[in-house]
Amino acid sequence: MISVQESPKTNIGSQGTIVEVPKIHARDLPYERFLTEYVATNRPVVIQDAAPGWNALQSWTPEFFKNKFGSQTVEVTYGVHQKLGDVIDGVLASTAQKPGPYLHKVIIHQHMPALLPDLVPENSYAFPRRYCSPLMPKRFRRPDGYLKLLIGGVGGKFPLMHFDSDNAHAVITEIYGDKEFVLFAPEDTAYVYPHPNSPSTSQIDDLDHVDLERFPDFFTAVQYRVVIGPGECIFVPSRWWHAARVVTTSVSVCTNMMHSTNWKGFVDLSCDAGTGKKKLAMLAKRFYLVVTGLIMSAIEKLQEKFPTTALVRKLARLSPATPAARP
Repeated sequence: MISVQESPKTNIGSQGTIVEVPKIHARDLPYERFLTEYVATNRPVVIQDAAPGWNALQSWTPEFFKNKFGSQTVEVTYGVHQKLGDVIDGVLASTAQKPGPYLHKVIIHQHMPALLPDLVPENSYAFPRRYCSPLMPKRFRRPDGYLKLLIGGVGGKFPLMHFDSDNAHAVITEIYGDKEFVLFAPEDTAYVYPHPNSPSTSQIDDLDHVDLERFPDFFTAVQYRVVIGPGECIFVPSRWWHAARVVTTSVSVCTNMMHSTNWKGFVDLSCDAGTGKKKLAMLAKRFYLVVTGLIMSAIEKLQEKFPTTALVRKLARLSPATPAARP
């Protein structure tokens, strides 16, 4: 039985239309159904009990990070570096009126690899899929999905409303505390006012106090809202605008996913035609990625039809459909 309705609740009021992102327990959402009903259709969803085996759910607290990594200097946000112990102090002192720091620049396998054993077995809903492939150009290869650590205090938030680069999907798994997400569908892009020089970031930096003189059509956009707690993960589809606000002191991790259904958008964003030599280089890159996508799709279909065949298991390393097939 599905724990929360799949038909989302909708509220229409003075703040525009607000839709509740559906929550489904992992036992009611097999991975294959997740791929077909949410990933392939580019629909957001929250999965409950997504990573029940994680030791992080028992051990990761702000005090854990202060005790274990407090002396380590980390990049907190763009160009801001601090000792993690000082960051945690600021997080614990954070209030809605005076928010503390929001840590979002720590790449776990690069900066804190000692944390990785606490995140196994892998959250299959966050499996990065094509980012694992050795066929991916090295610049884009992310075997762990670019696993990030996110820590914030009450009122803290990611500094920019945005959608993820590369046309990637995002999956954020909450470990400690509660966090609210606000999402906007790609078709409402005009109403969230992208920066002219940065089309994946919004000019609106405070969703609770939107300047309607500057952004008069904002409430035309449908807001998809949800609060997630420990053990829950939210799937944010490609090109969906999203912002996060910490409700109670929060620790979470984020990964990206590249799937066959968002591959074309990835190719288009990665291959700006340019001019002259650059144009030729981009055309060659586009050709490589298009052909690579076709190869990956064929390998993925073989894994669906013949999962136990020895040859298919070997080929699966070129485009793994499950964590077990990862190179």
